[in-house]
Amino acid sequence: MKIGFLHSLIRKDEKLLIEEFNKRDNVNLVMIDDRKLKFNLKDKFKFDAVIERCINHSRAHHAIRLFESAGIKCVNNFEVATICGNKLFTSSTLADHNVPQPELRVAFTEASALEAIEELGYPCVLKPAVGSWGRLLTKVNDRDCAESILEHKTILGSYHHSIFYIQEYVDKKGRDIRSFVVGDECIAAIYRTSPHWITNTAQGGVASNCPVTPEIAELSIKAAKAVGGGIVAIDLFESPNGLVVNEVNYTMEFKNSIATTGVNIPEKVVDYVLKVAQGE
Repeated sequence: MKIGFLHSLIRKDEKLLIEEFNKRDNVNLVMIDDRKLKFNLKDKFKFDAVIERCINHSRAHHAIRLFESAGIKCVNNFEVATICGNKLFTSSTLADHNVPQPELRVAFTEASALEAIEELGYPCVLKPAVGSWGRLLTKVNDRDCAESILEHKTILGSYHHSIFYIQEYVDKKGRDIRSFVVGDECIAAIYRTSPHWITNTAQGGVASNCPVTPEIAELSIKAAKAVGGGIVAIDLFESPNGLVVNEVNYTMEFKNSIATTGVNIPEKVVDYVLKVAQGE
């Protein structure tokens, strides 16, 4: 079985996956560096499947589309990458499937964004529609802050700042939950704890094991299926009204969650990729 491994830098997560693939006797793993990749739309690739592990969303998104055009099955697929790579697309898809999430407003100008913020109420959170690792998030506490942040975003003027994604602030008591879904199973979950309101581990949050309760499993699988399934990580908030889905991540990082949860996440990921390659 020939598996393509689409990557940028080889981080700890990728090393763990490569080690797991190399344990399998029937797998020929071919490394595909997105920094060196060249496509011809007439190319016919000889892969049973491609696993995507890029850092850059744009490269991943376009490469997956081109591989699928050549008849190659990708994990995750183009639909999942499209939805999860954009917070607005994720939120609208979750809403389509009645998945609970924080209140949201979207606006396209500085003036309408300020109106939306005032309507939603303070505090709220401004996020870029495309982004990861908790970067460029802003907690907006009052109108003065809102006016200042909106002006900065308008003047910066890039794509990341031209869509105003405004989310209800959820007082999550210093922690959130990240769950891991592979196929139809929620395989593990962690708490991410921090004294800061941003709890991402990339921003200093500390991971600890979170038991996968029936509620966590049900909501995580529902969110995963809504965006198209595959291998995803779900960020959950414990709100006053129960669990809500904050985000869905399609190139999940897991290196700090294996020892924390006691679950061999790379093994489960590789098992799933090989099932996809075999057409199961």
